[in-house]
Amino acid sequence: MKPPELSRAVEAGRAIAVELGLRVDDVVVVHDSDRVALRLVPCEVLARVAPSGTLAEAEFEVRVADRLAAVGAPVGGLDPRVDARVRGRDGFAVSLWTYYEPVGPVGTEIAPADYADVLARHHAALRRIDLDGVPHFTDRVAVASGAVEDGEQSPELTDAEREFLGGTLRALRDAIGFDTARDQLLHGEPHPGNLLNTKRGPLFVDLATCCRGPVEFDLAHAPEEVAEYYPGADPDLLRRCRALNWALFSAWRWRRDDQMPDRDHWRAEGLDRVRAALDGRRVG
Repeated sequence: MKPPELSRAVEAGRAIAVELGLRVDDVVVVHDSDRVALRLVPCEVLARVAPSGTLAEAEFEVRVADRLAAVGAPVGGLDPRVDARVRGRDGFAVSLWTYYEPVGPVGTEIAPADYADVLARHHAALRRIDLDGVPHFTDRVAVASGAVEDGEQSPELTDAEREFLGGTLRALRDAIGFDTARDQLLHGEPHPGNLLNTKRGPLFVDLATCCRGPVEFDLAHAPEEVAEYYPGADPDLLRRCRALNWALFSAWRWRRDDQMPDRDHWRAEGLDRVRAALDGRRVG
């Protein structure tokens, strides 16, 4: 967020927590992008603050978290001291979550076997809940395809890159999505940035990406070594899903309004990763 908007978001998160009787002496910005995550001290709450236009997405995330907590899923939970709902203030949608102190030094990786175990347990928990209105992963592909095909949204793509990326998205969507027999509820983006190493063990966060599809779509977001420990994964389907995930990543990077740091590098890197995944080459 731009500095003036970030200041308003910080104040919105702080003010709502205080109104609910939580003590806030300091606010630490943990993550800042299109939405922000704030650590509220000393009440140890993680406030997630997003523009009010994303209210439906925030409410969906709270609903997913509430259902998963009821079945003991390995996910970051909502703060138990307040009602499980999203609150609006000054143009923002605010939800309050438990803050988990990280275990180990910053950047400590979770072992592949442990990663596979927590992902399998998360998938098992997702099979135990019912949720209405959950999108299929192909809906996300359709949005990305639209951004690639629209020259106004992605003006810097060359004709060759646009044809390659758009064609790859369509082909992989059709190849993966036509058979729904393997579909179930998924996290949607269980990459390492969405898996916290805590005293309670590894916990998944950012649950708003929940969608339907094969478990290989989720597994493709994890480091490649994790697949060696995940039971029953289809290697051919996993290869296609890895290519699809990099194609989605690339589509977002080529959008005119994308704000990811070092975007030019990741534009080229993303396309290289798509080609490598399609060829079945291992990428470090």
